[in-house]
Amino acid sequence: MAEVLLTVGTRKGLFVARRRAGIWEFDDAPHFTAQAVYSVALDTRGPVPRLLAGGDSSHWGPSVFHSDDLGQTWTEPARPPVRFPEDTGASLERVWQLHPAAAEPDVVYAGTEPAALYRSEDRGETFEMVRPLWEHPTRERWVPGGGGEGLHTVVTDSRDPLSVTVAVSAAGVFRTRDGGASWSPSNKGVSAVFLPDPHPEFGQCVHKIAQDALDPDRLYLQNHWGVYRSDDAGAQWTDIGEGLPSTFGFAAAAHPHRADTAYLFPINADSDRVPAGRRCRVHRTADAGGTWEPLSAGLPEEHHYGTVLRDAMCTDDADPAGVYFGNRNGEVYASADDGDSWQQLAAHLPDVLCVRAAVIG
Repeated sequence: MAEVLLTVGTRKGLFVARRRAGIWEFDDAPHFTAQAVYSVALDTRGPVPRLLAGGDSSHWGPSVFHSDDLGQTWTEPARPPVRFPEDTGASLERVWQLHPAAAEPDVVYAGTEPAALYRSEDRGETFEMVRPLWEHPTRERWVPGGGGEGLHTVVTDSRDPLSVTVAVSAAGVFRTRDGGASWSPSNKGVSAVFLPDPHPEFGQCVHKIAQDALDPDRLYLQNHWGVYRSDDAGAQWTDIGEGLPSTFGFAAAAHPHRADTAYLFPINADSDRVPAGRRCRVHRTADAGGTWEPLSAGLPEEHHYGTVLRDAMCTDDADPAGVYFGNRNGEVYASADDGDSWQQLAAHLPDVLCVRAAVIG
């Protein structure tokens, strides 16, 4: 069984675990104690894996740290790696997303609050703002979602480094096909049930987007009410929520090798943010959203109230795939067989904000 590194970002630090010979073991103590860790990236593209973490200290403010020894030691650049230019009149609240680009080995994207996109060409040590998105003509009409105005999702295309898709709460999906020089809203078919016009050009509260393993143009979208699929890189979206116990939720993840396979964790409602039906269940599609099946073997059978946030579900790159999620109860669950069965890895952690996992040996 492959060796896997798992990182769990929580409200009070980063927890790191490894699976060796099928046995999971957590580090003795968390990293970044007293910091909320909203974003983590495991960059395995180079000869040495690099971990990136977006920490948020209530005293020192937010920053991005990196480690080249699997989390044993961490480096924070002397100059803040992500910061807003003075002329914007804005200041960094937190880093919501860290994303190694699919087609450029040293490029890492960061998504922030206030909603902005940053690009690094040195594996996350320094970042520059992607100005055209910050200066988009629709920006003055963007409205923060319940958790703030965060750019929380970045999707890149392994075939084309100029193609980038982002999602902002609550401005919706935006795409560039020219490396960030221009951006277009890309929300056709996605609803905004809380607005007078439920199908605006922008303003949807998109919660997460996951990219299909084999077809980069196929995307799965979990909305603030609604689950959708795009077969043309986001130009048009189709409702695929039928068969789910609820179409409200935050998390979405795709299988790392198998086409048409994705995972969701449905939530009861925006006004009742607990697992759908009070049951701890992951739902999987193997036919691109045509049908959904609940996955429950090894998960709690009793009433359950642990909400899974937008970045608190992921897959690794093992085969069979590992699937992971953490919740606001401080529990972490893992599957080593594509989601067919589960085991609890941790309990009583602080609120789980994000999870990331990758094969390292």
